[in-house]
Amino acid sequence: MTENYDADVAIVGYGPSGVIAALTLAKHGISAVAFEKAPDIYQRARAVTVNDWTMRIFQNLGVDEAVKKDMDPQRALRWRTYDGEELLRIDHPPSTLGIKPRFFNIYQPVMEEQLRECAAQYDQVLDVRYGAEVVAVEQDGSGAAVTAKDVATGETSTTRVRYVLGCDGGSSPTRRQLGVQLLGDTIDVQWIVIDCRVKRWWPDRNLLTFWSDKQRPVVDIALSRGNHRWELPLNPGETEADFQTHDQVWPLLNALGVTEDDVEIHQHAFYRHHTRMAETWRVGRTFLVGDAAHLMPPWAGAGMQTGMRDAHDIGWKLARVIKGDFDEDFLDTYEAERRPNAAMYTQLAVELGRIIKQELSEEEQAALTAPPADPENPPEPPLIAPPFLVAGWLRGPVGENSIVGRMVPQPVVGDTRGVIARLDELLGDDFALLGDDVDPAALLSPEEKAGWDALGARYIAVRPQDRHTRGPDELVDLDEVLGPWLRSYGVRAVAIRPDKFVAAADPSGLGIPARSGKNEENR
Repeated sequence: MTENYDADVAIVGYGPSGVIAALTLAKHGISAVAFEKAPDIYQRARAVTVNDWTMRIFQNLGVDEAVKKDMDPQRALRWRTYDGEELLRIDHPPSTLGIKPRFFNIYQPVMEEQLRECAAQYDQVLDVRYGAEVVAVEQDGSGAAVTAKDVATGETSTTRVRYVLGCDGGSSPTRRQLGVQLLGDTIDVQWIVIDCRVKRWWPDRNLLTFWSDKQRPVVDIALSRGNHRWELPLNPGETEADFQTHDQVWPLLNALGVTEDDVEIHQHAFYRHHTRMAETWRVGRTFLVGDAAHLMPPWAGAGMQTGMRDAHDIGWKLARVIKGDFDEDFLDTYEAERRPNAAMYTQLAVELGRIIKQELSEEEQAALTAPPADPENPPEPPLIAPPFLVAGWLRGPVGENSIVGRMVPQPVVGDTRGVIARLDELLGDDFALLGDDVDPAALLSPEEKAGWDALGARYIAVRPQDRHTRGPDELVDLDEVLGPWLRSYGVRAVAIRPDKFVAAADPSGLGIPARSGKNEENR
């Protein structure tokens, strides 16, 4: 007997993570219904930046050009003291992911509005219900019943779905209904966020500056659309009541040399820093996404972006499971992959916070500013290093010397017909095996090839630009990036997932990874 569902997936919360989940599912033809309690977009700009990884996800979803027009390039990060000493500076090198520039400053309410407009184009498979508060999620072996209350009328309705995504923020009612604990700490220091409209330019305004000080560290960042933000901690004895009006807030900016000639205060708010992680991200058919699963300090600019990456990961995996390509246990790879990444960015944010709050020892400060051991090939700081996975749907060893788990670069390539474009635009959303001037299918056993064939994989020889193509489905490495990248890890061919991470490489076997996500290396 075939069960009837109102939609394949329910998305609880339609902020940045929820809308990326919706876009990912809709792109794959998976029906979804999104419930959002608020009638409109939250107008406070919380996140301030996106990087090349997030922009590559936007590219995959076909929304990168729509959102990019209201973003500004970010030149560099710097940590400096009030007396002008620069403690650390990170200039952004060119991206390997085919995105220019590598970092962008955003104005979150505008970006969210653009993402929602893009999602509205999928109205045949996506139903967004504003003013709908989810009050219950009841699961069974084949699906879930999501009960929502109309905020205006109080009327309730129930929607039957296969799976549920809890994208409903740090206070997540979904998480509470599931009985999942949010483990970690909240720092008992209140911060004030001051958002301003720019009236005139001042020196180095477009450098993201962290003013390092034990008493009053400051985040100083240009947002897009002519906005600027400062974030400052309240000192002991100061409370929200001391900063209720703009007149009361101005002395904080004046102390930084900012005057009414420079900006107009638009709004201000208060918050505390959290370092917390849900004890599990999955209960039955319900998955926690974004802030519902993890909360981190703002120093790495990664909170919203980590949630968007969660949403994209679970989105394409749900699509594959619903279409029958994978069994349901494939969905366990979501937390296996995303949890370590969220933990890494959380720890990175904590360490960057120690710099801004001048908590480093003399030895740590010396190590921070010491020249690299190999000046000609300095390691990229973790904040700007290319994406990688350390666990999940992978086959073979992961680590510094392994290509497995890394995101494939995105150069400009050509196909056999002479079409020239960025790699992802010619790869599409298929699984693909790429060979360095070799047909990767020739490196597979019959059983391995049958497995990839069942997933609809493509087999693509990547030819140097000074060679002829030999088959109908090949690519030409016009930027001379892919071949050298493969050879730098000692591999001839790799298997690429739809999210452009390397799932397997020929040294450890090109067969399909275990569908449960247990790395073949560890079995």
